[in-house]
Amino acid sequence: MTSKTSASYPVDEINRVKRRHDRGFYDVETVHALLDSAVLCHVAYVIDGQPFCTPTLYWREGSRLYWHGSSASRMLRNLSEGEPACLTVTHLDSLVLARCGFNHSADYRSVMAFGRARLVSDPEEKERALVMMVDRFFPGRTAQLRQSTQQEIKATAVVTMEIERASAKIRSKGVADDDEDYELPIYAERLPVYTVLGAPEACTRLLPGVARPTNLASYREGRKLEDAVREGYGVAYPESDSVER
Repeated sequence: MTSKTSASYPVDEINRVKRRHDRGFYDVETVHALLDSAVLCHVAYVIDGQPFCTPTLYWREGSRLYWHGSSASRMLRNLSEGEPACLTVTHLDSLVLARCGFNHSADYRSVMAFGRARLVSDPEEKERALVMMVDRFFPGRTAQLRQSTQQEIKATAVVTMEIERASAKIRSKGVADDDEDYELPIYAERLPVYTVLGAPEACTRLLPGVARPTNLASYREGRKLEDAVREGYGVAYPESDSVER
């Protein structure tokens, strides 16, 4: 990951990593790179004193996050006027089996982003956002599709949140036992975990002669999902600060 000395999000009691400070990163490049290579997030919020946490697809534009859902969604009805929210993503990289239960762990990369969520009400911003909801993963895909109807657009709500604070937390050390435990005759290992794409399964009702578009080539069997997602994001947002140069 990147240096902690690059441009960073402000750090306070809300986003400061409380335990294992050495695993905390606040620089923009690290935070954005982890966001841009994931697909699913969880958005946490409070309604009338009751906590909720909702999984959804999302994407980033600069320091602004977007996510979507049904216009009838309780989450979106309550995150429409600048309500506090926390969006999180996690990449699970391994399971760690140590020589004692206390040191069993996992390698991971995660982000917590904080801000105030609002409903996107401007028609042009919403239309563009719904295009990027697809093209963020599959650049150029929307232009190949049937145009969404006004009823479909109306049924979909979009929420945006400016990232006010954020932190990444990363563990990548594998097995880390106490020094004296390495002398014990106990097996230990690190189990790498990957989310890998399978072979594409074409719809059984495709019309004759309809071929898989070339702009889906990055989503191929055996490739890690995060690599394909990161590549798609780099095409959709070529000026992104998280794109590898």
